[in-house]
Amino acid sequence: MKIIQITPGSGDNFYCENCLRDLEMVKALRSLGHDVLMVPLYLPLQIKKDEGVANAPIFYGGVNVYLQQKFTLFQKTPRWLDKWLDSKRLLTWVAPKAGMTSSRDLGETTVSMLKGEHGHQIKELHRLMDWLALEENRPDVVCLSNVLLAGLAESLKARLQVPVVCWLQDEECFVDTLEQPYAGEAWNLLQEISGESIDGFVSVSEFYKQRMVSRLNVNESKVKVIPLGINLDLYTPAPDPPIVPVIGFLSRLCRLRGLDTLVEAFIQLRQTESLSNVRLHMAGGSNTADEPFIASLKSRLDQAGLLGDVLFEQDFTFEARHRFLQGVSVVCVPETEPAAHALYVLEALAMGVPVVEPYMGAIPELIETTQGGVLYQGENADAVAQALEPLLADPMKARTLGDKGRQGVLEHFDIKDVAASIIAYYDTVVSQARG
Repeated sequence: MKIIQITPGSGDNFYCENCLRDLEMVKALRSLGHDVLMVPLYLPLQIKKDEGVANAPIFYGGVNVYLQQKFTLFQKTPRWLDKWLDSKRLLTWVAPKAGMTSSRDLGETTVSMLKGEHGHQIKELHRLMDWLALEENRPDVVCLSNVLLAGLAESLKARLQVPVVCWLQDEECFVDTLEQPYAGEAWNLLQEISGESIDGFVSVSEFYKQRMVSRLNVNESKVKVIPLGINLDLYTPAPDPPIVPVIGFLSRLCRLRGLDTLVEAFIQLRQTESLSNVRLHMAGGSNTADEPFIASLKSRLDQAGLLGDVLFEQDFTFEARHRFLQGVSVVCVPETEPAAHALYVLEALAMGVPVVEPYMGAIPELIETTQGGVLYQGENADAVAQALEPLLADPMKARTLGDKGRQGVLEHFDIKDVAASIIAYYDTVVSQARG
């Protein structure tokens, strides 16, 4: 099967689960012998040169998208200028500043993108369609990384005459944070497109399927649940737990992921006699908009006299994450909103590291399946500290739980099995589209 995978890049600034999911998925599908062409949008993908995954130019470059939204002039500029604005060097430079876009600009651009042929980025849309329509690029199916790309669907179907499948993972949170009237307009457009132009959806969890079936107003039969998977051959647990107990945080360093709550829980735990030596290690990256928040955390830790016992790890490549997870006792990301999935849970458990997570979103599904973690109720530091304490105080208990979780991931979340399920579903969608 020939597949086009369209994925928005994050600029390699933070731990983006959607980007990492798509990269691993493309590699796994290719390992099964399928021809998968990955097409990045907006910003560069989190990818190393030797991985050989991204083999298409960047379309809808973030700078061009912004300028075409704000100024009519840039909707008519020559290609040589657009090409310069799409240069990887420029996009890499602006990527950390992406989070500084005003909420109004973000809302206007989101709605414009969903309007497709009727949006301000029509020049970008036509360039992408022309490239995909080349004989060497024409696919059997097009996969959109998330429903925010649904504005491409009508043109994709009309130009390429192939079905369009869309993955669902955490888009709801983004749309709901847009200013009105843009959030309402976006949901109306998404419902219209989902009913008319998307042939099938893939949700990464049962929780998120039910959430989005309602928000998109589509029939449940149109949504297939296929959880994330990881390449288990790459994960090697540490031979022994850390000598000093270490709490690990692996996600974007931002308020939404509850990092401030974890810092307060850490300060509480340090005040207990049995855990007066516990440390906190954080990894996952950030962008410019997160800097004031991170500065406030460092100030709080310094005030408590604990800044020297906290590590802010800048590198979050796979090799760095592997080392990071080998050096922690437990992973905790106190999510503040119900998440569609949690890739960091799978990565931690694959390394034999147990997790402590809120009873929220799709996380209970993961813990029930793997049996590798502890769930807590509540959103305050007390609840987090109480859930962490038993595992930090008893390394063998933590190790036993982590080993059980690793076995659960081996049995249920192998990327090879996930890739086979994806192909089976794409086959079904293609067959239905051909009648």
